[in-house]
Amino acid sequence: QVQPVESGGGLVQAGGSLRLSCAASGRTLENYAVGWFRQAPGKESEFVASIDRTGLYTYHATSVNGRFTVSRDHARNVVYLQMDALKPEDTAVYYCGIGRDYCAGYGCSIADYGSWGRGTQVTVSS
Repeated sequence: QVQPVESGGGLVQAGGSLRLSCAASGRTLENYAVGWFRQAPGKESEFVASIDRTGLYTYHATSVNGRFTVSRDHARNVVYLQMDALKPEDTAVYYCGIGRDYCAGYGCSIADYGSWGRGTQVTVSS
């Protein structure tokens, strides 16, 4: 089983940038779509972005479109979430999920991701 591990979170001022990483221990990420979700205190988990196995197709939530970019590096076995122009409302714990075999990235719900990391905290101050 692919077990993802997120890193790269932190405290940043509004307008700043962070790059999150999702690495895998045990197996390659190459064969799976990967999704990023976030959960703010008192709120439900929210889809942020996803990327298909090839890295050619990416999908971003409307709330982050144009500010966040998901990408992957097969050689490094890592999926990234580049976050620019951060806003206080982006504050949340960010999780990466490994897509189940049938999940190609687009339109996959949270239930279509079978393995999750522990998350990384992103805090954006105003």
